[in-house]
Amino acid sequence: MFKIVNKNELAPGIKRIKIEAKEIAKKILPGQFIVLRVDESGERIPLTVVEKDIRKGTITLIFQEIGRTTKKLGELKIGESILDLIGPLGHPTEIKKYGTVIAIGGGVGVAEILPVAKAYRSVGNQVIGIIGARTKELVILEKEMRKVCNQLYVTTDDGSYGEKGFVSDILRKILTYPPIHQSTNLPDLVYAIGPVPMMKVVVEVTRPYNIKTIVCLNPIMVDGTGMCGSCRVEVGGETKFACVDGPEFDGHLVNWDLLILRNKRFLEEEQISLTQMDTN
Repeated sequence: MFKIVNKNELAPGIKRIKIEAKEIAKKILPGQFIVLRVDESGERIPLTVVEKDIRKGTITLIFQEIGRTTKKLGELKIGESILDLIGPLGHPTEIKKYGTVIAIGGGVGVAEILPVAKAYRSVGNQVIGIIGARTKELVILEKEMRKVCNQLYVTTDDGSYGEKGFVSDILRKILTYPPIHQSTNLPDLVYAIGPVPMMKVVVEVTRPYNIKTIVCLNPIMVDGTGMCGSCRVEVGGETKFACVDGPEFDGHLVNWDLLILRNKRFLEEEQISLTQMDTN
């Protein structure tokens, strides 16, 4: 049993929990994830580890209450436990000195970009962060991102905070006008995590410049162990599984149109599950 030792709400429907998981805390690296099951009747879901504390033996998870399982997870209280938790899973991010790295997080993807941005900065990269949300109240981890980035830009779809527009709009400005980030050169790497359509747009923005662009395909994973096949994706003409071959891939090689179609395949089943949960 994995006890919840801390919990808070970052934004409406977005929770942060700290869990006792001593062995995972020792081994987890940026980019990797865990799979958990809330209770005996629950499904397995993958979540990225945002922070770890080796001394206290804890890991921190951030999630949005969208489906049945995340809603059940969000209902747990401090002192209660999660039944199953396994990890680390997936390949860790390749952390090395590139030069200038742009780290982009959309929505809850900001929780996943935070440890990656921190790791890139720790090896001497200049890290430019771009985070976005639909509206001001859904912006998360801004303070934490400012600590690990040399510069940080915040966008909201409705313009209620930061710059109005999308993270890709800021990226386009940076690539078109390099002085916006006090450099005469284009970035050496762009790393993006967030909704699938957002990542697709980011990739298309960087493609003409031939900038290496890494995307994290955690949003399409279901089981997280390679058994269900739901995260099958075409990368460079080859079939890959986001959970066991990734979760990070060269964004310029991903077949985004096919990926977007596959990402919609469980919408009806999820809605039925939520309806049943509400009536129980």
